[in-house]
Parts: sequence; structure tokens; C-alpha cells
Amino acid sequence: MKTLTIQRTATVLMTALMLSGAMTACKSKKKAAEAAKPPSGETEVKVLCSGPEYFTDNKFFRANNLGESMDQATAKKKAMANARADLASSIQTTIKGVIDNYVNSREMNNREEVAERFEGLTREVLDQKLAGVKVICEKMMRVDATGNFKCYVALELSGQDLLGAYNERLSKDERLRIDYDYEKFKETFDKEMEKLQNR
Repeated sequence: MKTLTIQRTATVLMTALMLSGAMTACKSKKKAAEAAKPPSGETEVKVLCSGPEYFTDNKFFRANNLGESMDQATAKKKAMANARADLASSIQTTIKGVIDNYVNSREMNNREEVAERFEGLTREVLDQKLAGVKVICEKMMRVDATGNFKCYVALELSGQDLLGAYNERLSKDERLRIDYDYEKFKETFDKEMEKLQNR
């Protein structure tokens, strides 16, 4: 009889513990849901072709943007132009860091002239490579209120493809070829790409 009473007491205690744990978990979920709600008077906007999977990482430069127009084709052209401009800006910033670090790490005679020459080649390579970017997301929407078309796009360009094109162009430049070390340049480029991954 005493054993039966102990078992019942243990069962009641275990049930009480499990219920209190479940209640605590429910309260935590409720608090998390409340914390995720936007502030009063604000509504979260979901942007198509956007989010972490469309961020630049250590392998690809990526950019996304949108375009709106009464004409569907024009909306797409605007979106592509906007995304290409963002992509070009991101690449130029990264390549500038690569050039600065590369030139400073090398024993070069006229650093300023070399840096300017590198930057001039960057524009040429970018113009060439941006023509071949890959569209990784494209969504065309119709705005109910206006009847306009809104196009969302995300683009990517392989960092290694860009490096290859850059290397090819640098190898053909007589003044830079003398001081140019591909392996050192690639190492500097890869370090800058790693920084993009960690942003």
C-alpha cells in the first residue's frame, strides 16, 4: 500500500513538472511571436528576389533590384539596369580593395601610376563581364492600384570568372605585366572575397 502511494505521488509530481514545462514553453513561443510583430502602424514588406540567398558571398557577386513601368518590357529593363549598377558598384569597391592591397604588398616603382592603370583595366573588364551576368531570380508583378508592371531581379557574377577576365586583361598590358604576379593577385582577391562572405 505504501509503495502504491509513493508511485501515485511520483506520478502526480512528474505530471505537474511536465505541465509546468509545457506552460513555460507556450509562454516562450507567445513572447517570441509578440517580439516578431512589427511595431504599431508598420507593416513588414516582403521583397521578391531578395534575402540571404541573394547576398554576395566568397564565390559570387550578387545584386538585386526592381523596376516599375506601365510597359512590361520597360519594367524589366529598369530592373536589370538598376541591378547591374548595384553589382558594378559592389565589384568596383571590392576590386579597389584588391588593387590597393596588392599594390601596397608589391615592390613597384610608381605605385600611383600602377594603381591608376589597374583601375582603368577594372572598368574595361567590368563593362565586358556585366554583359554576361546570370539572372538568378526574376519575378514580374502587376500593381493592382495602378496597373503598372513591377519587375524584381537578382543577378550574379562568378568571382572566379571575373578574376580570370581580369588576369587575361592584365597579362596583355605591357606596362603592368612586368610587375604583375597572378598568384599574389589571386591571393589578395580571394581574401577580399572572404571579407564579403563574413559581412
